[in-house]
Formats: sequence, structure tokens, C-alpha cells
Amino acid sequence: MTALDLVSPFRLDGRVAVVTGASSGLGDRFARVLHAAGATVVASARRTDRLEALAAELGERLLPVTCDVAQDEDCERLVATAVDVAGHLDVLVNNAGIGTPVAAEDEPIGDFRQVIDVNLNAVFLLSQLAGRHMVARGSGSIVNVASVLGLVASTPIKQASYCASKGAIVNLTRELGAQWARKGVRVNALAPGWFPSEMTELMFSDEGASTFMQRNCPMGRAGELRELDGALLFLAADASSYVTGHTLTVDGGWVAR
Repeated sequence: MTALDLVSPFRLDGRVAVVTGASSGLGDRFARVLHAAGATVVASARRTDRLEALAAELGERLLPVTCDVAQDEDCERLVATAVDVAGHLDVLVNNAGIGTPVAAEDEPIGDFRQVIDVNLNAVFLLSQLAGRHMVARGSGSIVNVASVLGLVASTPIKQASYCASKGAIVNLTRELGAQWARKGVRVNALAPGWFPSEMTELMFSDEGASTFMQRNCPMGRAGELRELDGALLFLAADASSYVTGHTLTVDGGWVAR
């Protein structure tokens, strides 16, 4: 009997992956995970110094590219740079995002538009740019980082723009996954629950907010960054070859309540 190979479906050797928002938090972790799985990682963010520090640490197969995803020309340059690495782009992780808690009646419309531009419009543009190359090759995987707050409301933590953007990501993922399914390109979303990051720093440092999270999460705790590793690799690699248009929650049971 041939031994089962349960490791290679999660490997990314010889593949090129782009990770946006890679200068801290989840994005930094995602870049490290894909790199450890064998991929050449094009790590992008606005903070060049942090990207360069990451490249110095990981060494070969980590290419830092300064990019503001709210700028169309930056997105175009990012994808073109990734394709130039080896003539192909295999994985795109749309992780960059912004959001600040504020009551809906107080949120300036300009701030709402900015969140939508970064969290949604940039995801579509990067997916479109990468998708064209992937469709032409007949293969590729796009992982959109959504949130459990794209599936349920966030109140009493008030952030209408963030919830709206992440809810849109969930359905954009369904549509792109369906459109490109027969063209060899898979599009899925990863929806984390409460994890430590720059965006959630205020919540984790506030005793009342932390107590709210712990009381309402069925597992009674926040997630650890390492607990996203398996889900990311599953969606990015061949392990999920028959999965598309899906949103995978990693949330300690938050949306199951």
C-alpha cells in the first residue's frame, strides 16, 4: 500500500505569493508562514523599514515592496513586481485593512469611504490584477482576509464601516470564486475572530473590552496568531483544491453563538 502523503498538499515550493499589510500583526505572520512553506513571498505594506527588517530576518525568498493599496498605481506595480520574480503569481493574500471604532452617527463619511477604499476596493483591484495572470495560466489561489465582523455585528464595539467592508469581502469572495472556478483559480476568505494585532490593540489593552470578548467567545479567550497558520496554508495551497467561494472562520466559536 502506498503511504499517504499528508504534507505536500500544504507545501508551496516554487510558488510566488503576495501578502499585503505584511509589516505587522497578521500580515507579518502570514508572510512568515508562506515563506516557511516554501514560497517566494512578495511582502508589501506602507512601512518600508519594517518590510526590510522582515526581509533581513528571513533572507532569501522574501522580497519587500512598499505599497499603499489605496493607490491604484501601487497595486499595479506590486502585482507586476511579483510576476517578474519568476514569470508567474500563484498566491495572493489580501490582508491589508484599516478600521477604528466609532459610533455610526459620528463617523465622518470621508472616513467611511476610506475604509471601503482600503478594505474592499483595493481587494477587488488586486484580485483583478492577479486574477488576470492566474486565469491565463489556469491556476492560482486568492485568500481574502475578511473577519467574523463580516458575518455578524460588532456592537457594542461600534464600527459600521469595518463591518460593511468585511461583509462585502465575504460576498465578493463568493462571486469571484464562482466566476473563476472553471478557470483554475480559487478564491476563498479567511475570517479571524479576535486576535492580537495593531488594529485590536486598544481592545486588548482595555479591561472591559477584553472581558466582553472572553465572556462572549465560546472558547473564552482570544486566538493566538499560530492558530491561523493551518487555515491560511489550507486555503493557499493544494490542500483546498476543491474549495472555492468559501469563508473559513477561525474564531473560537464566535459566530456559532
